[in-house]
Amino acid sequence: MITNLILATAVVAAIQAAPAPELVGRWEGPLTVGGQSIRIVFRVEADGKAFADSPDQGANGIPAQASLTDGVVRFAVPAFGGAFEGRLSNDGRTLTGALSQGGMTLPLVLTKGEAAAAPAPVADTAAAPNRPQNPQPPYPYREEQVAYDAGPGVRLAGTLTLPQGEGPFPAALLITGSGQQDRDETVFGHKPFWVLADALTRRGIAVLRVDDRGAGQSTGSLDGVTTADFATDAEASFAWLAARGDIDADRIGLIGHSEGGTIAPMVAQADPRVAWIVMMAGPAVSGGDVLTEQLRRTQQASGLPPEIVEANTAVQARIMQAVAQHADDGEAAARAAREIMAETTVPAAAADQASAQAALPWTRWFVAHDPAESLSAFQAPMLALYGGKDVQVPAEQSAEALRGLAPDADIVVLPDLNHLMQTADTGLPAEYPQIDETIAPVALKTIVDWVAARSR
Repeated sequence: MITNLILATAVVAAIQAAPAPELVGRWEGPLTVGGQSIRIVFRVEADGKAFADSPDQGANGIPAQASLTDGVVRFAVPAFGGAFEGRLSNDGRTLTGALSQGGMTLPLVLTKGEAAAAPAPVADTAAAPNRPQNPQPPYPYREEQVAYDAGPGVRLAGTLTLPQGEGPFPAALLITGSGQQDRDETVFGHKPFWVLADALTRRGIAVLRVDDRGAGQSTGSLDGVTTADFATDAEASFAWLAARGDIDADRIGLIGHSEGGTIAPMVAQADPRVAWIVMMAGPAVSGGDVLTEQLRRTQQASGLPPEIVEANTAVQARIMQAVAQHADDGEAAARAAREIMAETTVPAAAADQASAQAALPWTRWFVAHDPAESLSAFQAPMLALYGGKDVQVPAEQSAEALRGLAPDADIVVLPDLNHLMQTADTGLPAEYPQIDETIAPVALKTIVDWVAARSR
């Protein structure tokens, strides 16, 4: 996961054009943010692969795309919603332009250095980072690889972990966050759902974790899908689990992370057998409100001056309102987003990508959806866990809203944790790959103890 909820001025899709030979090399320049200078590096290899580095933030080897068209160079970093656009100098040694990320646009001049070095990966590659919490065999429980149909053209595959014995066992269904996630919700070598499933099963709770449709071993197209479609998939997973003879259908709960926290109460509305819900960084306000506050918190944590933060947040809020107003019309949503961005200094490439993102069915559904109805309708036990340094689903915003919607819910804010429930410094996504911890022990214990107490 990354459960990437950054939209519009923040999400950048892949650039398909192949890098030109002129781009091969190392491009570096200082970015001034909040009075501090941060080195930004783009590396383009001879085989066309591109990477982004932020050495001062400890983030290296982030996959990127590069293109050169009519003297204009574009670098895109989809993982962090960043885009650089600049003009190549006549001697081919300097790029003068701007970097856009999270709704902000800052001037940046990049100078060409030596040929690109081998990447220092932060993502899931052969040189795996240190992830000490990943479970190690032998396991004191059983694993079963499963597959079942969730709808036309969608066959879901996953792993069911079962305690020793015959059962029937209480169970938990894990629901991933936004983006195509595998059953472990793998991101930067972290496998939070594997860690969580291991801890729960050791406490006597069966756990089903599933590859999203179109990811891993699951089939299904993502064309035109929305969160509602993923909720339908989760409903099918719940029904499949409840039909097993070794599972107690009256003691099955849902654990949803980020967007999965939106999906869990939707599933409970569709199937009243859901015994309990755990929301990990689950939004309790509309997607548009989440994305607007997300932008504010991200820029504040990045050290931008308050006046810039507020100006950019105001633009984001306008875009979100426009997209929500045109939730049923992709062309109108894209047009409205583009008109708003035309009033700003966002580079044309970033504006193009943002308007395209606004047109997507997933985006329009998420921005317009208010989870209040499904959250207030759920009357069974609920645990909502938030990280105090989460900049993607800010704790204060959703925890406060949830207290009014579900007054009986157990709401826990752990002050030092980020969106992935890691112990963090700033909470910014750039830290995610640099933290060895997959889930903070306090978060893991809080979830496992709460679920075990309600699964007796």
